Amino acid sequence: MSRRVVVLDYGSGNVRSAVRALERVGADVELTADATAVAEADGLVVPGVGAFAAVMEQLRAVRGDQLIERRLAGGRPVLGICVGLQVMFTAGDEHGVRTPGLDQWPGEVVRLEAPVVPHMGWSPVRAPEGSVLFDGVADERFYFVHSYAVQTDPAAALGGGSPLEPPLVTWAEHGVPFVAAVENGALSATQFHPEKSGDAGAQLLRNWVTSLGR
Repeated sequence: MSRRVVVLDYGSGNVRSAVRALERVGADVELTADATAVAEADGLVVPGVGAFAAVMEQLRAVRGDQLIERRLAGGRPVLGICVGLQVMFTAGDEHGVRTPGLDQWPGEVVRLEAPVVPHMGWSPVRAPEGSVLFDGVADERFYFVHSYAVQTDPAAALGGGSPLEPPLVTWAEHGVPFVAAVENGALSATQFHPEKSGDAGAQLLRNWVTSLGR
């Protein structure tokens, strides 16, 4: 059975490539911000291109923050991509301006400390044991385009007192180590663009779509 996936339509650029990539791995995809469609889909994809503050403003304009929160409260799967990962954290700090994020994970998005910024191109990742997203592709390279990233470990920030399973964090490096992906119950996200990452990215999306039926 094909899984129904909504790509959240809130004005972000480059969403068509995500739609096509998901369709190629067998999902039935709709690009919309309709609340009913978002609520009823098997999976929701939150893309993101550009500045953290602009993406948050666009999300709130279509009540995307509320739609995401409601899905996660009900244990319904969400996948963030690029800035769609970043906004899941507590805040973003760009040019000295701090913008609150969705605060699903602790941590702040800050500028990469590297000789060359933005980080643009293919990089390896260090995926943890038990990763669903990286099953079969943990040794592959993925395509990144970003100047900002989370450089602290959300799993460590949550501490050991929580009864919930800690997030599985995948790391990459560009000047400094940074969070390349997080898997945490219903919420998963990648800093890189799986839709631009060739066969490895397609397999990662296929892994996520397949997991929607579990």
